Amino acid sequence: MLLTPADFPPGVDYGRITDQPGQPDNFGGPSPMLSRPQGCANGMTEVIAARAERGPGSALKFSVIYDGARIVMTVLTSPLDLDELGAEAARCEKFDTYFDRNSDPIPISTTKLPGSRPDQLVYQQTMSLQGFNSSVYMSFENVGSMAVFGIAVPTTQLATGRQSAPKASLPQTFIEIADLQAQRIRDN
Repeated sequence: MLLTPADFPPGVDYGRITDQPGQPDNFGGPSPMLSRPQGCANGMTEVIAARAERGPGSALKFSVIYDGARIVMTVLTSPLDLDELGAEAARCEKFDTYFDRNSDPIPISTTKLPGSRPDQLVYQQTMSLQGFNSSVYMSFENVGSMAVFGIAVPTTQLATGRQSAPKASLPQTFIEIADLQAQRIRDN
């Protein structure tokens, strides 16, 4: 029920992501930044982690790289708490992050975007650093007893090893992929 390379245009780099069994989420990655209000820098991740089932087969992931975006999609065998995710997004609509306790604040805003369906949550999170705005996009949706969530990060790098990767338009390309993945689950 996971999308495959055949579901994407030629030139898109597709890769399955396999987590190591027994390792916590974000193992080996950086710790979350400090934030005010506290916990906003990783609030959505914490909401998902608190409810998600663990163990082999509980989550499947893939990434696709377009010219202009890297998109990671996750399919869970358990539903997400969409009400709690929505509440966390509202709580962290505007927050500041810090590299350390003595650094200047970095303002971040969380904006709800229209989804394709009423029960789909889509957000744009924008960071303003030294006068430059940078956004990431997130989508969350329950499909029956399962869930689909993803994140899209803009990039200026072409897909690895490709001279003419298809161009992504964010958030549109991301929402189309989230919709396609949700439909694949519905069809199975």
